[in-house]
Amino acid sequence: MTATVPSPNLEDFPVRTRGAYFEKFTSGDVFHHHWGRTITSADNTLFSTALAHWSPMYLNAEYAREHGHQDAVLNPFLVLCTVVGLSVEDLSESGGPFLGIEDCIFERPLYAGDTVRAESEVLDTRPSGSRPGYGIVTWKTTAYDQHGQVVLHFIRKNLLAEEQLR
Repeated sequence: MTATVPSPNLEDFPVRTRGAYFEKFTSGDVFHHHWGRTITSADNTLFSTALAHWSPMYLNAEYAREHGHQDAVLNPFLVLCTVVGLSVEDLSESGGPFLGIEDCIFERPLYAGDTVRAESEVLDTRPSGSRPGYGIVTWKTTAYDQHGQVVLHFIRKNLLAEEQLR
């Protein structure tokens, strides 16, 4: 005899609204994003090969050492993607369109085993000129390594709904 598994009643699962709305943000506010992330050599290899980014600086420790590094350098785009990911829960998880990154500066290389943490400051908020009920928020995000040294910083913008639309 086989047991039948009942179909779930989707009405029993509440929808949880996540993320922030436009009015949550005020110029000058600073968000210290959660605990950070240690980036491993496996992360680096998978990311670099998945993107076909075959630079020997990221995949060949001997090559990197010959060019003055202590080991293979973590792919900076992996570091950037990780830092953006650290900020999403506090800034843009509500799903507003991502409007891009500007002025991205990589200050120093990271190596396997380094840990990044991030914080973001609200630089500007303004209502959208073309989308009533929405606003554009601009943040400056700064990433630090486990020693408190700045690794990278960038400006990021998102379109977010006002509270009444949520």
